[in-house]
Amino acid sequence: MRLVLIHGAATDSRAWHQTIDALHAHWDGDEPLEILAVDRPQTGDWDTECAALAPVCADAYVVGVSGGATLGLELAARGVPMRAALLHEPAAGSLAPGLLAHVAEGLQREGVAGFGRALYGPLWNPSATEATHETVRAEFAMFGAFEPRPLTIATHRVHLSVGELSPPSRHDSVHRLAGFLGVDTCVIPGARHAVHLQNCYWPHILDLLQTRAAAATNA
Repeated sequence: MRLVLIHGAATDSRAWHQTIDALHAHWDGDEPLEILAVDRPQTGDWDTECAALAPVCADAYVVGVSGGATLGLELAARGVPMRAALLHEPAAGSLAPGLLAHVAEGLQREGVAGFGRALYGPLWNPSATEATHETVRAEFAMFGAFEPRPLTIATHRVHLSVGELSPPSRHDSVHRLAGFLGVDTCVIPGARHAVHLQNCYWPHILDLLQTRAAAATNA
């Protein structure tokens, strides 16, 4: 069983280390669990990012947060055959105009540091990324231009989540996006946008893996 973890902008695979440790500690499935936290090329180009992710995400369970969640939706729209995807607070395009305005302001005022703090909150710090201002600006332009499209994989395979403590704008964007795509949603107790940095996403990832594994066994 392969699990792929996708990071967002202004961060890298290190953001997942607590999640990985927790999943390995609690996994008790019959099938060995392979966890791959990818380091994306961070080019700001959809085709390049998806080309890098598609081979490892095919036939895998995919989890993404923020921009990583947005990429998960793009992969699902492009028909990458994921077993299931759990995606936390992706961008929503014209369904949620102004959602990322505060992040744009942070980038303009304080560069990468302002961007990271505005997007992820106080658990993020500049040591979390090696991305330059130009890289983050290109990534933000890509995600800011995202427009959701109908999925070309079965909608029951895709799940959206939102943090209980995330602002109303995030709850609204996830609700609108789920309605447009025809997918289900869940609220992560005590969580905000940076759910992986809070180390409170792993129980929900574990539940997804265990539920799917049980369904496959009983099929």
